[in-house]
Amino acid sequence: MMTDTSSSTRTIIRAAFVLVVAIWISGCSAYMAANQPPLKNFAVLKQGTQRSLVIAELGTPVHSEAGRSGKKDIYKFTHGYHGAVRAGRAVAHGAASVATLGLWEVLGTPIEGYANGTELSVEVHYDANDQVAQVVPLKGAEEISRNLADLAPERQLAKQRAQTQTLNTASTQ
Repeated sequence: MMTDTSSSTRTIIRAAFVLVVAIWISGCSAYMAANQPPLKNFAVLKQGTQRSLVIAELGTPVHSEAGRSGKKDIYKFTHGYHGAVRAGRAVAHGAASVATLGLWEVLGTPIEGYANGTELSVEVHYDANDQVAQVVPLKGAEEISRNLADLAPERQLAKQRAQTQTLNTASTQ
């Protein structure tokens, strides 16, 4: 009779182990977090940037046309996450998965499936020299505008002043 109980306990433990491994293999949230799309460098959208640099950063345009005054490209891309953010999320998911014996994957995998960057699209007009002349946000206008505003010279100067002031304050304390 003791063998029946220990045998059924082993069967339950094996079934639980198989279930945990199956959930883990089906969608590893740590892997998904580490492989999210990277940030895009919006600096390539500044006036005067060569078209080849825009294509290198944003990918091949989904639509291109040439006019008398220059070219126009439409780009569709995913604006993702900084490498440190992706790594931190991967470590957090891995730790949660280990701590819960894989049960975290039930929540972590859908979270990573949802939080996979922001789809954006932009229309870029080039002058006769294939340099950026105008940028028109199409999808995700708020995020594109915010990122472009961060590139403005006066914003860059204000950030540098704030950093210098923070360093000066820290060194005097």
